[in-house]
Amino acid sequence: MFNFFRRSPEPVAESRPQASAQDDAPGVKFSGLDDPALLEYIRGGDPAVGQYVRGMKALRNMAVLRCVSLISESIGMLPLSLIRRDETKAPAKEHPAYRLLRTRPNGWQTPYEFKSQMQLSALINGNAYARVVWSRGRPIALVPLDFDAVDPKLTDDWRMVYRYTRKDGNQVELQAHEVFHLRDLTPDGIQGLSRVRLAREAIALAQQTERAAARLFRTGVMAGGALEHPKTLSDAAYRRLKESLREEHSGAENAGKWMLVEEGATAKKFTDSAADSQQIENRNHQIEEVARSFGVPRPLLMMDDTSWGSGIEQLNIFFLQYGLQHWFTAWEEALARVLLTEDDQDELHWKFNERALLRGTLKDQSEAFAKGMGAGGHAPWYTQNEVRDWQDLPRVDDPTADKLPPRSNQKETKNEPAQTA
Repeated sequence: MFNFFRRSPEPVAESRPQASAQDDAPGVKFSGLDDPALLEYIRGGDPAVGQYVRGMKALRNMAVLRCVSLISESIGMLPLSLIRRDETKAPAKEHPAYRLLRTRPNGWQTPYEFKSQMQLSALINGNAYARVVWSRGRPIALVPLDFDAVDPKLTDDWRMVYRYTRKDGNQVELQAHEVFHLRDLTPDGIQGLSRVRLAREAIALAQQTERAAARLFRTGVMAGGALEHPKTLSDAAYRRLKESLREEHSGAENAGKWMLVEEGATAKKFTDSAADSQQIENRNHQIEEVARSFGVPRPLLMMDDTSWGSGIEQLNIFFLQYGLQHWFTAWEEALARVLLTEDDQDELHWKFNERALLRGTLKDQSEAFAKGMGAGGHAPWYTQNEVRDWQDLPRVDDPTADKLPPRSNQKETKNEPAQTA
C-alpha cells in the first residue's frame, strides 16, 4: 500500500467551517469564513431573487444540466494523446503519462469518467483538482480531489501550494507538481471563477419560472373551455353531460370528437391569456441566459428545430470553436504543466482529437478523404493508412500505403504554344 498523502507537521483537528453541512439544507452553504461569496451574500441583503444557487444544486435546472453534461461528455469522449513535436507526429506511447489519459488514470475510473468528472467540477466550481501520484519520478495515477477540501495558495516566493483537508480532519500540503489543477476564467491566476456563481441570478430566476409552471399545473385551473346555458340544467341533463364528458370526450383517443349538448347549451373554448404567453417567453429567455453563460448554442439545448438538418455541420463547428476549443487548450496546457518536464515539453505536447466531433455523414467523409488523397487534381495531404486509421480499419501492409499518392486528373498549368495553320 502506498501512502499517497503525507501528514503535515502540525495537523489541524477541524476542517474548514461551513454554513450548512448538507447540500439540500435550507441554509446557504459556503466553503469557509474566507469565502469571498460570504461577504457578497451579507452585503446583498435579499438572497438573490429566490435562493442562493451554488454547486451541484444548480444541476436541478434542466438548462444548466444540459449545458454542463454536453461539455463534460464531449471532453470525456474525445481522445487525448501525448504527441511528438517532430515531423512524425507520432503518439509517445512509451511515456508514462500517455497511459494515464488514454487507458487508466487510476484503479477505479476510465479516462472518460475521469475527464468528465474533472470537467464537471471545473464548470460548476471553476476549479478541478486531482492528486498526481509519483513513483520513482514517474506519474502512476491521477486521483480526483474534493473541490471543497482543497485550498490553493501562492507563496511569497511564487510557488503554488495546495492544502488538502483529509476526511479525518488532518491537512497535508501538496506541491505544484503533485496536483493537476484545471482552472476556468481566473482574475488572479490562482483560482478559477465559478460560472454557476457568476450566473446565479439567471439560474435562480430560471428555477423560479420552473416552480411557477409546476404550481400552475398542480393547483391552477386547466380546463380547456366551458359549457354555457341560459338557464339552469335539469339534474338528468347535468348527469348525462358529466358522463358524456368523462366517458366519450376524455383522453387522447377522443381528441377531435364533437360533443352533443342539451337544452340550448353552447360551448365556449378558453384561449391562452397574455400571462401564459409571457410565462413561456420568460422561460425561453432564461434558458438562453443560462446557455450564454456556458457558451452553448441555443439549438443544442433542443430549442430550435429549424437549425437542424443541413445546418448541423456548421452548428458542430460553432460549438467546437466557441464552446470547447478554450477547454482543449486549458486541459492540454494544465497537463503539460504538471506531467511533463521542461525537456519533455520541447519534444512532446498534449492534443485533443477534435476530428471525432466533425466526422459528418459518410458522403461528406468520402469526399473529404478523396480530396485529401489527391482526387480532382488536388495536392494530396492524406496517405491511405492515415485514412484507414481514422476509420478504425486495419493498416495495409504496403510501402506505398504510407506515402502520399500522386494527383489524379491533374490539369496542365503550362500554356501550350499556339498552333498556326
